[in-house]
Amino acid sequence: MMNSKNLALIALSLLVQAVPSFAQDTRPKQPNIVFLMTDDQRWDMLGCYGRKDVITPNIDKLAEKGVVFDNAFYAVAICMPSRTTMFTGRYFSDHRGGFTYPYNRTIPKNEFAESYPAKLKEAGYRTGFVGKFNVRLEGNRASFPEYFDFFVEGNAVVLPKDDPGLKEIYRKDRPANERTLKKGDAMIRFLETQPKDQPFCLSISFDAVKNDKDDDMYPPDVEVFKDMVMEIPENWVEGENEELPDVLDRCRGTYLHAKRTATPEQYQTTTRRFAVQGYTVDNQVGRLVAKLEEMGVMDNTIIIYTSDNGRFHGSHGLFDKALLYDESVKEPLIVFDGRSPESRRGVRVDAMVSSTDIAPTIVSLGGVEPPAAMKGKSLTGLLNGDQDMTKWRDTVLMENFFLQDMYTAQNKKVEDLEKVNQEIIAKNESYRTRGVRTERFKYFKYYEAIPPVEELYDLDKDPHEMNNLAANPEYAPVMADMRKRTADLYEEMKAQ
Repeated sequence: MMNSKNLALIALSLLVQAVPSFAQDTRPKQPNIVFLMTDDQRWDMLGCYGRKDVITPNIDKLAEKGVVFDNAFYAVAICMPSRTTMFTGRYFSDHRGGFTYPYNRTIPKNEFAESYPAKLKEAGYRTGFVGKFNVRLEGNRASFPEYFDFFVEGNAVVLPKDDPGLKEIYRKDRPANERTLKKGDAMIRFLETQPKDQPFCLSISFDAVKNDKDDDMYPPDVEVFKDMVMEIPENWVEGENEELPDVLDRCRGTYLHAKRTATPEQYQTTTRRFAVQGYTVDNQVGRLVAKLEEMGVMDNTIIIYTSDNGRFHGSHGLFDKALLYDESVKEPLIVFDGRSPESRRGVRVDAMVSSTDIAPTIVSLGGVEPPAAMKGKSLTGLLNGDQDMTKWRDTVLMENFFLQDMYTAQNKKVEDLEKVNQEIIAKNESYRTRGVRTERFKYFKYYEAIPPVEELYDLDKDPHEMNNLAANPEYAPVMADMRKRTADLYEEMKAQ
């Protein structure tokens, strides 16, 4: 029979053993999620995608320890509709939240309630946003507590309004060219104020690497690249590209190329600016990782890195974005999951992925069932390595509805936008486009052109999309197949 002393020792031993389990049970079971987005960062301007003249060691380290997607594509490749797509998991022809009539719809609050920040906030997450929001959303920023606990847009501190740390970060005497650093500082401030017993979802949207202004040209980082000779892609065009369809004559990318990337000197200067800004962003990624490690939460945190669209940098004789060549629509996408086993680190995935997949992936990672409104797919199976590929897509849909002339008319406050729209089409100046991408082929159609203009590329033989095969009789069966895929996906994904 045990005496009272032995019973006391056994009880004490059991209590000591129970303490670690109790402590572990109090940790958030849901992972923390950080969503990093740059602006206009072309997919191949990162070291982990093979570029040698950029400096992105912190992002590359995420890739080395995470999953890199080699066939990720934007459903739409221009900022406002692309960001709306990634918040909501919906295609452009479904949410229609873009810049130009008739695709300039304001997103109702009841629809944004189905976005990833809203769904995670419902699930108990502390949600934060820092940077360029750029979604045309019903209501004013006063309504944002419905979706966010912490919100900073540009230099405007919305939530929490009276936070002393944010007031110091966004003081008016701070240099404008520290814009990227300010976002990094606000990111750190969010983490500094994070409760230990609550999971968080923080979205940081950098204005870099847009290039157009000096606000993201941080002087010490400019010095790093001042003598760098930038790589020139095979499809860069000096001067005007006479091979482009005539329908693109009024496209913004055409005249901006003449101003910014049409000569070797212009190309070097402009591309160097992108590299500088990418390096400054990379330094903020390093700060993020260091802070998460200091907090002891890295092993329960997921970091997703992407951009809102690409940019041509003179490829195809274009500067801008939106059009459906890969320099515009191919997406950099890296997912680091601190919970992953070694077997799922440093993995490259070649499955066909869409930017519509971002939102359902984030809510799924947070333990929430994606709402029916999200038409993308959760990437969790691809991340875990257990996706049944017979049930995965082999084709992605891409759309562009931006027209510069329509944008100009709106800025001039023209009242009858439908009349302007019909005049643009009648004058054969519309380059609205939709198409599809498979692993081997790219097809798209300027469907309002008169007659419609089509492009087809065999990417195995022509990865830089320099040889349009649409009129080649040998590819007639491929054209028929790609036309059908485009029509079928559009019917499935558009607003019903």
